[in-house]
Amino acid sequence: MSIHRQKQHKYYDKKYPKQRQQWPGIQANMTPRPDCGEKSYIGAERLVGRRALITGADSGIGRAVAIAFAREGADVALSYYPTEEKDARDTAKYIRATGRIAMLIPGDVGDEEFCHQMVHDAARTLGGLDTLVLNAGYQQHCDSIADLTTEQLRRTFDVNLFSMFWTVQAALPILKPGASIITTTSIQAYQPSAGLLDYAASKAAIMAFTRALGKQLAPKKIRVNGVAPGPIWTALQIAGGQKQSDIPSFGADTPMKRAGQPAELAATYVLLASDASSYTTAEIYGVTGGHHTM
Repeated sequence: MSIHRQKQHKYYDKKYPKQRQQWPGIQANMTPRPDCGEKSYIGAERLVGRRALITGADSGIGRAVAIAFAREGADVALSYYPTEEKDARDTAKYIRATGRIAMLIPGDVGDEEFCHQMVHDAARTLGGLDTLVLNAGYQQHCDSIADLTTEQLRRTFDVNLFSMFWTVQAALPILKPGASIITTTSIQAYQPSAGLLDYAASKAAIMAFTRALGKQLAPKKIRVNGVAPGPIWTALQIAGGQKQSDIPSFGADTPMKRAGQPAELAATYVLLASDASSYTTAEIYGVTGGHHTM
């Protein structure tokens, strides 16, 4: 097989088997298991000495970012929902294998008090904070607005959006000039799906939050940017994020004809955390398999 063909087929591009887990889902029980760069990501000392707090860090995109940050030289605090302990401990093993600190912080970012405590605990253990990756997400498919409960609507916005306000408010007195805040929005902010009404609305709000906060914190020399993933194979999808009938063809409607893997986003987060993006703020980077984010 040619090198070109090997690269072309590096990531999973077949149909996904139907599978359903209770929210929030456990990555270790997925088929196939998402590729978070456990075997492939190679660091280049771009984040040496950094201290990062990552929400939703047990699996999926959060795990991929945590592994990449550690291999680039950063210590990492991992925030995750308590039932995701199995995945979180697995992620921590990869971080500690690099010789970096992996701090585990179980809790619910949909709770304001927990967000404040999470920040203070992470800063105390790591000796400060200079990087926030606000990645935790909640997504439940609902075909009709008539069936969208107030409970789900509030849960979606508490986890996806309000947690960012609460976390940044707690972290701002700790962050110094040169710090970086990175949000996770979505292709759904630009090309919303009919069955993800509340999720898409929350992700569009994150886009506005990122751009406004970037402008607000620029005088403090704190950069704020976001990443907009396309369809990425994570536990979010099989724990209610997609209809079961749509799982086999998940991601096949992109120009690249497949879903992305979490590992394919890690380098973008590393770039935005590093000094290589020192003149970039209030910006959104799309990693979408070819879908447009403008």
